[in-house]
Amino acid sequence: MSPELVATIVTSIFASTGFWALAQRIIDSKSASREMLLGLGRDKLISKCHEYIDQGWITVEELADLEKYLYTPYRKLGGNGTGEILFNKVNSLPNKETKDNE
Repeated sequence: MSPELVATIVTSIFASTGFWALAQRIIDSKSASREMLLGLGRDKLISKCHEYIDQGWITVEELADLEKYLYTPYRKLGGNGTGEILFNKVNSLPNKETKDNE
């Protein structure tokens, strides 16, 4: 194929409304998925934080899991605010092992 023909085909694809409609649907779908993940992550993070705060302590393993699997991904998706405040409160709770040794 000649370079001119390739350029014509590529230009035609990018100029077609169908291509842009498909691209927009993909972008919208990813945006909705991101929002859903952020919402679910926020809900679970807040729920777990309240559970630990009410309990008054947290184990080292629980804190590590909370940070690795909920808080860090939540922050990477753009979440902050309430989730961050609650995580910081949980992070300052005494560890169960420390509480048992008192």
